[in-house]
Amino acid sequence: MAQFQDVLKNLPTQPGIYKYYDARQELLYVGKAKNIKKRVSSYFTRTFTGYKTHELVKRIDRIEFTIVDNEQDAFLLENSLIKEFQPRFNINLKDDKTYPYLVIKNEPFPRVFLTRTKINDGSQYLGPFTSVGRVRELLQFIKQNIQLRTCTLKLTDQNIRKKKFKVCLEYHLGNCKGPCEGLQTAEDYSEGLARLRHLMKGNLNPVRQHFKKEMAQYAADMEFEKAEIIRKKLLHLESYEARSRVVNSQVGSVDVFSILKEGDIAYVNYLKVSEGTVILTKTIQLEPKLEETEQEVLEFAMGRLRETFVSDSPEIIVPFEVDYPEEGVTLTVPKGGDRKKLLGLSQKNVDYFIEELQRKKMLQLEGKSENEKKKALVELQRDLHLPKLPVHIECFDNSNFQGSFPVAAMVCFRNGLPDKGGYRKFNIRTVEGINDFASMKEIVGRRYRRLKEEQGGFPQLIIIDGGKGQLNAAVSALEELGVLDQSIIVGLAKNEEELFFPGDSQSIKLPWDSTSLKLIRRIRDEVHRFGITFHRNQRSRGTFINELEQIEGIGKATAQKLLSAFKSTRKVREASPEALEAVVGPAKALLIVSYFKGAAPEPGP
Repeated sequence: MAQFQDVLKNLPTQPGIYKYYDARQELLYVGKAKNIKKRVSSYFTRTFTGYKTHELVKRIDRIEFTIVDNEQDAFLLENSLIKEFQPRFNINLKDDKTYPYLVIKNEPFPRVFLTRTKINDGSQYLGPFTSVGRVRELLQFIKQNIQLRTCTLKLTDQNIRKKKFKVCLEYHLGNCKGPCEGLQTAEDYSEGLARLRHLMKGNLNPVRQHFKKEMAQYAADMEFEKAEIIRKKLLHLESYEARSRVVNSQVGSVDVFSILKEGDIAYVNYLKVSEGTVILTKTIQLEPKLEETEQEVLEFAMGRLRETFVSDSPEIIVPFEVDYPEEGVTLTVPKGGDRKKLLGLSQKNVDYFIEELQRKKMLQLEGKSENEKKKALVELQRDLHLPKLPVHIECFDNSNFQGSFPVAAMVCFRNGLPDKGGYRKFNIRTVEGINDFASMKEIVGRRYRRLKEEQGGFPQLIIIDGGKGQLNAAVSALEELGVLDQSIIVGLAKNEEELFFPGDSQSIKLPWDSTSLKLIRRIRDEVHRFGITFHRNQRSRGTFINELEQIEGIGKATAQKLLSAFKSTRKVREASPEALEAVVGPAKALLIVSYFKGAAPEPGP
């Protein structure tokens, strides 16, 4: 393209990232390069066979670039920008979940509990994990083997000295050593936390040695009943290890990746292995948008998954050679032995994931007869005690990005199937900041005010994706319009899949394998997908600016400087004041720390 000839001549030859924008200044694509000039020029000199690549090049109106020190920095910055803005021509990672952590709370005699919110409060976060069930299983195992408190008492030295507390049933059951009455020292409690950390890493040997030493001491002191309790814990530990270990512990800490591409979708599995034990497994779907090879897709997925699940394993096992530029990491393509066994296990997980997707598709209503479709609606009417058959259902959901930029979406289902012509998108107009309740009231009010004015048909069932607070906000909007009697409205709790009716204290839990719950799940998943797609498109068009630029006193140049140094907004949020000061100086560092400190809520246990 002639208009870019001068631009191409002046591009730098250093490593970095480049960004393509169209005439509407929508971010189309972010890429990395060892040599920016050589890589960008190739788009205008190569002959591409793919239609999508031709479309990308045709739409490019402006090129931006950022120089970095080395190829690894380019890789990290590219990954961060794709994650934040999700440009339409970059690989699309089909995963919008938040993951649970175990948090060791920053407090005297720290509690350990499950959370999905990670904040910079000095606490230690273990994980994230891909399964809440897996975390709860770990917590149960920890409770049976390590005596940690589960209460929420404020166990300061002063409160313990004043004897403000009494031991509870957990102490008498042997699950707690009674730090509330001063029966356990902080040092002894810390030793228990150290064993917990070893367990979480799959490193069971230090825990085993501690139990053996403790059992021997009880036996020497003729306390045979206590020695027997420790012996049972050792047996429990060995049983847990036998279930978890898949290869020799000498393999150490490794990450394992495998990939399978079917049509326009690629599936990547990740196994996180510690001391021969698989401590995490995750399979993701990716949608390549250009002519990316399997190597390029796998490279992208490796960077994203290692960042998401906070992996610093020094070895990565892959099915073929990959250009993965992370310093201090060895890539292995195994020919046999334990590493080959782990790669085979990863590939089995990919196959199982695809089979599960196909099985779930078979459960959906597409392609079924009218009687089968009606049967699902009749079952939903019966389970929710609806006065009319819910042939018309509408579902609402709020969406925001890292606590910023609120939007909302509504999907419409008719006769059990998506009616995409009835979908609606909402930019929040009247609410300042993030207020899910007020946002829900606004969008429900806007939707049904217009339906009332146009004398359109109201749905038989309205689903609000949220808890009681959002349901009450939606009810308030309908009451103000005088249309509350036109539809039945329910709230769907996000975590437990419980349904709430307005004013009811008790929820309804549908059978987990019922057709009615499967239909509700599908409607919920569709509103999530539609809302996230709308949100991503708004961000990439520049409707939303980078969150760092929201901070008063921080401009575009400083935001770019921070991203170049820390690679993502999340890492800026978690950085120490000293690290920030080294990049932007003390005054701006104080602005950033104050902003994020004020934006981070305190999670509950």
